[in-house]
Amino acid sequence: MPSLPGWLLVVTDPDSTTASSVRLVSLDAFRGFTMFWIVGGKSLLLALGALEAGAVVDTLKYQLMHSPWEGLRFYDLIWPSFMLMVGVSIPFSFAKRSQSQTRGQMLLSALQRAAVLFLLGSLRASLSSNVPTLVELSSALQPIALAYLVASLLAGRSPRAQAAAGALILAGYGLLLAFVPGPDVVAGSYAKDANLVFVVDNAVLGRAHAEGWGTVLSAIPTVSTTILGLLIGGLLMSDHTAQRKAAIIGGVGLACVALGWALSPLVPVIMKLWTVSYGLATAGWACLLFLAFYWVIDVHGWRKWSFPFVIVGMNAIAIYIGVSIVPFTRIVGIFTKPIAAGLGAWGALFSAAAVLLVEWLVLFWMYRRKLFIKA
Repeated sequence: MPSLPGWLLVVTDPDSTTASSVRLVSLDAFRGFTMFWIVGGKSLLLALGALEAGAVVDTLKYQLMHSPWEGLRFYDLIWPSFMLMVGVSIPFSFAKRSQSQTRGQMLLSALQRAAVLFLLGSLRASLSSNVPTLVELSSALQPIALAYLVASLLAGRSPRAQAAAGALILAGYGLLLAFVPGPDVVAGSYAKDANLVFVVDNAVLGRAHAEGWGTVLSAIPTVSTTILGLLIGGLLMSDHTAQRKAAIIGGVGLACVALGWALSPLVPVIMKLWTVSYGLATAGWACLLFLAFYWVIDVHGWRKWSFPFVIVGMNAIAIYIGVSIVPFTRIVGIFTKPIAAGLGAWGALFSAAAVLLVEWLVLFWMYRRKLFIKA
């Protein structure tokens, strides 16, 4: 493994890609699938939509934009899916590390990883805003850091204790928004810029996100989705048959989706506040999406098609941070603009595909050299 300076990044053995989890190619593939849309897949499809390709592409374009406030679209599932995968990977990582580390050492390592993830989130937020920003919990990395740490503390506990912790966190957050008022905000308000999440962000950070994304309070319920992933990871490591595991994951997914939509008339589905109904519905959909990958790849062994996603998933954190640090679009554009200019309406699609290809080739280069950068 190449040696890189620890102050720059964390380089670890690929916990989710070695012998302890060979049977879980689906984990890396699904992680890569979710990251694919963030680092270039969305731009690619939007460029395709610019060609006026028809109603199907228009529908896909709609699904690849976040809901303005209430509602649920495919793109609203990306973050919860990644939170779920963080939890799923923890039992595999801890099982591998337990062969050479004590529980105290594993928890110290988890704390260090969480701290690095949090600081990487600060770096990404600072680069995006051009202003030094320590706390920006509306971006994925910092909530992932907190959720990873909590889930790591629960690793090794009984499934009942883990489930109870996840349920209590989500229920407590829901009750907080439903029954605690704020200055000029009534209890149970979910209106944009007039809710408890907005009030707390202004009180604690002195600012609130312009688009209504919650920061301080809304990081709390994300932990529950990661704890659900922790439970699924434990299930996948159990002696149950693959069919039994799939049935449980599917049942939990359907139950969460049903419960989330059942609550939606009382508690609207709002990603930017991570309301309880949103948390349940998206955790359920994330389970069902992961189940599809698990069933096709690990149960039936149809793996070759997933290789491009696996390459992305094995270095998901690296590419997520990388696109913020390295201006791939500008660099690739230097060489593709002359070609794109001659392609007319197809130019944007060519440019988007070129950027995505270069990003993937960088990850493939890292894969061939067994360099895996993880939290």
